[in-house]
Amino acid sequence: MDWLKDLGRSPKQPHNPHNPPPVPARKPPQDGSTRENQTLFQSFEWHTPSQPPPPGSTHSPHSHYARLTRLVPALADIGVTKLWLPPGCKANNADGSGNGYDVYDIWDLGEFDQKYARSTKWGSREELADLQGQMKRVGVEGIWDAVLNHKTAGDSTQECWAVEVDGEDRRIETCAPKKIEPWIRYDFAGRKGKYSKFQWRAEHFNGTDWDQRAQKNAIYKIVDDPATFPKPGNDQQQQPMANSAMNGMNRLARFAGKVAGLPPRRPGKGWAEDVDDLHGNYDYLMFSNIDYTHPAVRQDVTQWGEWMIDSVGIDGFRLDAVQHFSYNFTRDWITAVQSASRKKYGKKAFIVGEIWTNEPHRLLRWLDVVGQGAHCYDSPLLYNFSRISQDVVTGSKNADLRTILRDCLLSLRPQSAVTLVTNHDTQPGQASATPLDIRLKALFYAFILLRAEGLPCVFWGDMYGIQNPKQNEPPACISSASPRSLLPDLILARRLFAYGEQRDYFDAASCIGFTRAGTHDREGCAVMMSIGPAKQYTQKKMQIGRPGEIWTDILAEQGQRAEVEIDSKGCAVFPCKGWSAGVFVRKEAQGVERFPVPWGLDVYRQ
Repeated sequence: MDWLKDLGRSPKQPHNPHNPPPVPARKPPQDGSTRENQTLFQSFEWHTPSQPPPPGSTHSPHSHYARLTRLVPALADIGVTKLWLPPGCKANNADGSGNGYDVYDIWDLGEFDQKYARSTKWGSREELADLQGQMKRVGVEGIWDAVLNHKTAGDSTQECWAVEVDGEDRRIETCAPKKIEPWIRYDFAGRKGKYSKFQWRAEHFNGTDWDQRAQKNAIYKIVDDPATFPKPGNDQQQQPMANSAMNGMNRLARFAGKVAGLPPRRPGKGWAEDVDDLHGNYDYLMFSNIDYTHPAVRQDVTQWGEWMIDSVGIDGFRLDAVQHFSYNFTRDWITAVQSASRKKYGKKAFIVGEIWTNEPHRLLRWLDVVGQGAHCYDSPLLYNFSRISQDVVTGSKNADLRTILRDCLLSLRPQSAVTLVTNHDTQPGQASATPLDIRLKALFYAFILLRAEGLPCVFWGDMYGIQNPKQNEPPACISSASPRSLLPDLILARRLFAYGEQRDYFDAASCIGFTRAGTHDREGCAVMMSIGPAKQYTQKKMQIGRPGEIWTDILAEQGQRAEVEIDSKGCAVFPCKGWSAGVFVRKEAQGVERFPVPWGLDVYRQ
């Protein structure tokens, strides 16, 4: 953590992010007033340390829930309106190595002694309640990270029929049906039926990855007993033979074109059909895969979603890996959750689904099926950021900011886009790590935070750094003029200045800009982004403001800010240094005095 030595706060601007001035709760806009911009903040990264309460205790000052409780007022003050909470259901690994994505019991939020611990990695149920109370006081909504695709670490094994499938095409069976013994019985003895009496068995799953009897790892599709298979007649579609693999079909044969058409589908139990079609059928992802055709499963998971709204007080959900479980069930689940939210809060719950793809049609298909105002993370836009970043770093002639919106959700369906620069899946060291030069992140954050379209999501690791045991990563968006982060400035700029009609100036490969004209009651801004040589300035003429006004770059240090004067035609020439962004606002605008934003970056020692 040597980078922290250079990120101290200026003595001229003392600030304690854990004890900021009181933040008044946000109120709905009055008739005719402009609604304040919304900003989502992801409250964790993959390696976020947390010391939950020890056995026999309900609170720990070093749990992540306790840390967030201290931080929320400061985050609300700069403009965070939604907090993406970590997956806080009881998980398999007591050490927290799975961060809650290895979910065991969705009804245990750190309340019951299960899996060798009472609390989750993030803290106890009581600490979660404390955090939610703090969030309600300052007007920040809690968005729960819901893992509904799978379960892991059953309490005991159960025999069931299954077939192994091809990892590249999960429709292809590679062996005859056989009995396996997976860890697939869930009794939840520590919870003793509180909140839900439902216990999970083999019939509630359609896939798993481990056979205890054979001590073998594979992708197993759980199927019905072959003795119960119907006998195909002349008028029925060809089916796989009951006691053989799919007639010798394999991915090599299919690739060579020797087998025409789709693989025959085994009758009865199998993969969900209403999922993404990557790998032929992308129902299976990991662990024990939930079968949402079972009525009892649908009922229990739906009641959990309603309970999270009604009793726990969650405001919305981030749905993990939505391309891997039934789209139709997801639509019905969202309907039930929205009904509960309207009853409790008088408004719809916020829903965002996660699909990692560079093909926007996969996002659009899920959005079209589930409907109801759901959102998706704009992964194609993130990949555009990465492509541009790599082109800049390598000196490629293909580096072109004008392509930043190519084939992404922000351009195709902006009302459904949650935009992001990095998250816990794409951060360095992860399997889905997406290369993005840390020196360019300020440009991309300026883009998502100050645009009219999309709901931007700011990543914990970019705000506070990444605690990777192998190699720590410093916070992103560090100013070139002083050791401070520009990210709090950009979030506050969104809250104060990113309003009104938008006009784009995407007329040069190395430098683009856009303006926000402001509204009758909120200020606008002019934004510049340059990937030109680092020490070279680029200028761009843009229309904004009124003649005679002075506009200043609030990202620069006080006393070093570039200023421009709006000419008689309502235009000005705005400068921007290479590898940086500039955010110009009216010099006399209310709130300019708050920049630069003093901000504590070492949240683990304070």
